[in-house]
Amino acid sequence: MAGCAAIALCLASGYLLVSLAVSRAPFGWLLRLSLAAGFGIGIFSADEIVGLAFGIHRSWPVDSIVFGLLLIAGFLARNRKSNSAALLAMSDNRDEGKSPVRAALNVTFAIALCVAIYSAVLRSLVHPHGDGWDAFAIWNLHARFLFRAGAAWRDGFTSVIAWSHPDYPLLLPASIAHFWNYLGRESQAAPGTIGLVFTFSTVAVLVSSLAILRGHTNAMLGGLVLLATPFFIEQGASQYADVPLSFFFLAAIVLQCLGQSSSAADPHSAARLYALAGVSAGLAAWTKNEGLLFALALLISEFLLLTRSRLSHRDYRRSPRPSAGVRELAFFVIGLVPLLVLIFWFKHSIAPAGDLFPGFAQAARKMLEPWRYWIVFRWFAKTLLRFGNWWLVPGSLLLPVFYFLGVRREKIGGAWRPSRSAIALGLTLAGYFAIYLITPYDIFWHLRNSLNRLFLQLWPSAVFLSFLAAPRALQEAAHPDELRD
Repeated sequence: MAGCAAIALCLASGYLLVSLAVSRAPFGWLLRLSLAAGFGIGIFSADEIVGLAFGIHRSWPVDSIVFGLLLIAGFLARNRKSNSAALLAMSDNRDEGKSPVRAALNVTFAIALCVAIYSAVLRSLVHPHGDGWDAFAIWNLHARFLFRAGAAWRDGFTSVIAWSHPDYPLLLPASIAHFWNYLGRESQAAPGTIGLVFTFSTVAVLVSSLAILRGHTNAMLGGLVLLATPFFIEQGASQYADVPLSFFFLAAIVLQCLGQSSSAADPHSAARLYALAGVSAGLAAWTKNEGLLFALALLISEFLLLTRSRLSHRDYRRSPRPSAGVRELAFFVIGLVPLLVLIFWFKHSIAPAGDLFPGFAQAARKMLEPWRYWIVFRWFAKTLLRFGNWWLVPGSLLLPVFYFLGVRREKIGGAWRPSRSAIALGLTLAGYFAIYLITPYDIFWHLRNSLNRLFLQLWPSAVFLSFLAAPRALQEAAHPDELRD
């Protein structure tokens, strides 16, 4: 009973937060529900740490306060101008005619989803403590410190056990401990269920957002690519933090794209979507250290394109008014800052220093060694070929070609530019490259044991952007009347 109450409160809190920005529209219910699952877990993790920081060792008081605040915010915003019209305008589902291609896609997607669910659940049952070192020696170990230690919970984050990476952010451990507090015991089902929720919520966010922005055909194809990535399903059931991180990466980019697409029709809704994208970027940073890099990349991409648009008068015609970009960036920062404050407090006051960054002199010396660039570049290329554990042609090779064939670039000041989301992913990947250059570990060991998971973090977002840029002919072939733009 306590577990059901915790799940209901988690979903309700996430749904209230998401509903402040995402209104009702075709497939909007699926987008809100899938986002609510991940955001609710994020809220639970923050509640757990805030409660422990103030000496509150029972979960329900902080949860009740947060739920009440979200309920009040939803009540005050009940008469706001809805962005349903904007999402309706974006949706390609106005003509739901039948075609053999559409029916085949639906059946294929349903089969792939059932197979993926069966495989992930079976894998979780076979490995109840997680499938790999990081699951039980980092994330679940930190959750046990938070649950068992009471007032001494800070003692679990010390350099004495540096092998457990006590500087890692706490979204996953804190959310697990939060559910354990409701249950009153450590249940192996909690971390496994959280992993499965993030896995299939990521698929649902991808499918529902593509259905809104590019129509049914692209949504089914994008979902099939993700479900047919064996490594994604395996890692989703492993109780690692990489799939939860990919969820927040994808959610931030989806909300950013929705805000950008609806800014002309409803600037206020666009600002709320950007604020929620900032929350998602903050939750990504609260999940893993790579999330801090991603949040910085999003900020840089927004700032670069905002600055560039200011240099071109032609871009003002696409904006409801010249200050739209500044307002959207400001709301993104507003959503991001609370989580950054929590992360800064944890890093500064609780966790020991991380082990990935050597001293400045040592890092500079490694950056000047050409052979390190060649090794990292070669491993990136090799992992790109092998990523995903596909049996035949890897999708990691096909998607970039697909993206660049179909991408709609905007011309500004005589130069072509990709989307801001693609820039953010590129900057994140460049940041990963730089980390390997200065790593204090053996460079071959570090690349071999982590690079494929770093690619996985970006994979759902890459699938989304590729099908967002799908050639128009692809959709028309599936259903000639599906597009009427």
